[in-house]
Amino acid sequence: MEYGFKAAGLVFVVLLLQQAPVLIRATDADPLQDFCVADLNSEVTVNGHACKPASAAGDEFLFSSKIATGGDVNANPNGSNVTELDVAEWPGVNTLGVSMNRVDFAPGGTNPPHVHPRATEVGIVLRGELLVGIIGTLDTGNRYYSKVVRAGETFVIPRGLMHFQFNVGKTEATMVVSFNSQNPGIVFVPLTLFGSNPPIPTPVLVKALRVDAGVVELLKSKFTGGY
Repeated sequence: MEYGFKAAGLVFVVLLLQQAPVLIRATDADPLQDFCVADLNSEVTVNGHACKPASAAGDEFLFSSKIATGGDVNANPNGSNVTELDVAEWPGVNTLGVSMNRVDFAPGGTNPPHVHPRATEVGIVLRGELLVGIIGTLDTGNRYYSKVVRAGETFVIPRGLMHFQFNVGKTEATMVVSFNSQNPGIVFVPLTLFGSNPPIPTPVLVKALRVDAGVVELLKSKFTGGY
């Protein structure tokens, strides 16, 4: 009898596994409606944002002028200003898997080393000239790829790779980038290491960076105010 139960259980598992591909194919990978304008005030928790009722969405969600002008490039020590156009700023891109940023640079300004954990990035330089640097994974030996990208030229940064932009020109520079995510996320490397909340223990950074504790504390003091 015990053998019979075990055999029946094995048959059930085999049949279930055989049906798994069918179950996977039955899911909907694409949106099921034209638009799902994000309701940023909804208390419903989903992977993204709940939709506003169509009657309340209007048609302005299709258009935005937010990145038509840039921000103050001297507003922070980096000498750059990022104008975001993700789902929080443009609710119409909810569920569409796209977003944009505009970045303006003072001469010598930088968009410091950072990572977008949820998106690939493609960009175009609108004015000026930017040194674009990309660092590969350990699989590539941490290879550093770089090029000075000028007005009208483009670049692509694979998802999850560390990268930066630096204005090497004598005038201000501007780029616009697009992402294949409505919320690409961003991890600024210096801020993450030295400005986390709560702070990463100094002994950890001393060991990882192979420097004295005084150096770590100095760097932490530079990021107490955030970005």
